[in-house]
Amino acid sequence: MAIVGTHLLIYTPQAEAARSVLADVFGFGNVDSGDGWLIFRLPPAELGIHPSDGTTGHAISFMCDDIRSTMAELRAKGLAFAGPPAEMGWGVAATAVLPGGVEVMIYEPRHPLAISS
Repeated sequence: MAIVGTHLLIYTPQAEAARSVLADVFGFGNVDSGDGWLIFRLPPAELGIHPSDGTTGHAISFMCDDIRSTMAELRAKGLAFAGPPAEMGWGVAATAVLPGGVEVMIYEPRHPLAISS
């Protein structure tokens, strides 16, 4: 089997504004797949499988080296956060709010990183 990558999707009624945030605020490189439909290059990825109470779902989180300086840099570029960073044991996390109200976690991990192995 040849899995060559992961393609994540974010759904928002403000797609153009969210694309601008990913390009201009986060600085993610991209390609235009046609008519301004941008596909973004992401940093290396990891996948964790978490237990649940029977519900299913998925979440997108972006890891950083220093949560406080990352939040300050992103705020200076106009990105909003739902609150201050919180100690979670496995890392320090905050919720960034993208256009359309889409929430993504940004966190400074304290766990071993699969992308480093």
